[in-house]
Amino acid sequence: MDDSINDISLPIGLPKNVEELAELVAIANRDRVPVAIAGNSTKLDWGGIVTGAKSLVSTQKLDRSIAHAVGDLTVTVEAGIKFANLQEILAAAGQFLPLDPAYPDRATIGGIIATADAGSLRHRYGGVRDLLLGISFVRADGKIAKAGGRVVKNVAGYDMMKLFTGSYGTLGILTEVTLRVYPLPTNFGTVILTGAPEKLERAAKFLLASTLTPISADVVSTAFSQALELSNTPSLVVKFATIPESIAQQSAQLLEIGKSLGLKGGIWQGPQADNLWSGIQTGIWGTTPIGCKLGVKLTAAVETIAILDRATANTSKAVIHLNSGIGACALGDAKYIDPLRHHCEASGGFVSVLQAPVGVKQQLNVWGYRGNAVPLMQQIKQQFDPFGLLNPGRCF
Repeated sequence: MDDSINDISLPIGLPKNVEELAELVAIANRDRVPVAIAGNSTKLDWGGIVTGAKSLVSTQKLDRSIAHAVGDLTVTVEAGIKFANLQEILAAAGQFLPLDPAYPDRATIGGIIATADAGSLRHRYGGVRDLLLGISFVRADGKIAKAGGRVVKNVAGYDMMKLFTGSYGTLGILTEVTLRVYPLPTNFGTVILTGAPEKLERAAKFLLASTLTPISADVVSTAFSQALELSNTPSLVVKFATIPESIAQQSAQLLEIGKSLGLKGGIWQGPQADNLWSGIQTGIWGTTPIGCKLGVKLTAAVETIAILDRATANTSKAVIHLNSGIGACALGDAKYIDPLRHHCEASGGFVSVLQAPVGVKQQLNVWGYRGNAVPLMQQIKQQFDPFGLLNPGRCF
């Protein structure tokens, strides 16, 4: 049997509660047996190749909603609850969790946290770690541990929440999380500007320096613009969510700036706009053999999209979130990875190859990290998982 996680014929453990999960992990620790960790298995192929695992432990049956403090704007759930199910629970109280992850219908909350999977909404609400208030997790030795709390102002202890966000299941197995939630907006307006990259760059700089208050602002590549039926050029897509009068005023101001720069503009609302943002959220991952997460300086977002367009002859679907410089792209060929990585690193950024065939991943540094923090990260891994049993190979 292939011992790579890409072989889903691994025996699968489906504990029904935290105690069963802790027992499974304790046995694995006793016998020094490496295990792969998953939620609903939507991102099993993200990041480094997990090798040596003898079983797959899934948290998908740990799917209870534990406490929803409506007045405090917090919710506590088990890590295996599906993102879509949690949003339904929150919507009944007029609230929502402001994340827009890949695979929103199937992804679990634990998996979203473990992969730090946020999208366009991070412009207004921040990333995953900004919403995470408390966690419970099973350690590599099978013991149950907690950090943080269920209230927004809790400051006790170390900030384990930030440490576990994006740790890809290598430090412990999340079992319960407390999250900050927000009132569910009811009014929306989406402004679309399309045209030459140099003009879009000026519009983007205006937006970032202005007093406009969008909840999302993305630059999308030519191929993605075409797929989303926006334009045959790159596009700037901006979403406002406030009272109708403010949406109208801010949209008009941004459209006027676009017009003055020679950009085409329009306003989308209702189902048309909903489908657009859904397309941005779900249109990258799993659509080509290679899917990358990237980051650049804010001022380099439009330039990076333009460079990617030229390098791939307008065949790569890509999006960069304007207020963070974080984005994603779908590549049809591995030959585009190194040039894109060289550009992003030159502007202080990165390219991580999350999805790719095993043969491609074996030929490169998946994470693309060249900083001096690797020894520190390895020390942290050693402290949390001294025998390297949790998702071995995923990060180190």
